[in-house]
Amino acid sequence: MLHDLTATPSEEQPPVVCYELLHTIGEGTFAKVKLARHVPTGIEVAVKVIDRHGSYRPYREVQSMKSLNHPNIVQLFEVIDTENTLFIIMEHVDGGNLSDYLRDCGGLTEHEARRVFRQLMSAVHYCHQRGIVHRDLKPRNILLDADRNVKLADFGLSNEYVGRKLTTFCGSLHYVAPEILLGRSYDGPGADVWSLGVILFKMVCGRLPFVSENWRELGRKIIKGKYHLPFFISSDLADLIGKCLTVDPCHRGTLEELMRHTWTNAGQEELRPYEEPPCEGINPQLA
Repeated sequence: MLHDLTATPSEEQPPVVCYELLHTIGEGTFAKVKLARHVPTGIEVAVKVIDRHGSYRPYREVQSMKSLNHPNIVQLFEVIDTENTLFIIMEHVDGGNLSDYLRDCGGLTEHEARRVFRQLMSAVHYCHQRGIVHRDLKPRNILLDADRNVKLADFGLSNEYVGRKLTTFCGSLHYVAPEILLGRSYDGPGADVWSLGVILFKMVCGRLPFVSENWRELGRKIIKGKYHLPFFISSDLADLIGKCLTVDPCHRGTLEELMRHTWTNAGQEELRPYEEPPCEGINPQLA
């Protein structure tokens, strides 16, 4: 639901009485994220507050989120548009993010990583089926709920890709695919697969596959694609990571192949594409 409302004296207060802003829970270059309460229901939501006169244009983020309905993707409830400020009302996920969780625990067992990675692959594959690539997959953009279920967030760099190559250099350097660093046009889903491989490596190894204090040297390491796995990584997991971190995107594993992989499905039902339930509207909880 998109509201076109006039601004209020407070630039950060949504101009509707049904939301009460509480406090800041995140802050980035272009926006603040506030915890808020939906007054009629008492449900807590996250509100991204964006200055409309700044350089950030959230059109792609909003359009992507409006078209997605998956249990492992942060849900968009509504957008409130004013003269000076845009308020993006989203599901509040209260378990922190995967980056902080990995920092605190040091790394995951293969069993724990499998659960997270299956949910993450399901969410990303669903995006690809809808013609959307994320392009900024990293642990900080993977939120966790109270039961440590994945909620993929931050679609600010997402884009539609159907029928065309992409050219924009974007993403976080440690997670960016080699073809992007080389300035080539690239296949969006393949670039997301590389990022998934880096995330999986970090989950089970407790460190990144490519590191350097010098950005130029880090870029060279990523382009070469040479990494070292610790001895305790199983052969099936090593094979899966290798399929993700293949430098040549033409030989890199596809997301469908990763979902069918032996490691992915060990002790589990085969991971299949998510089937979306009938649409109930964008914000049934807040109706």
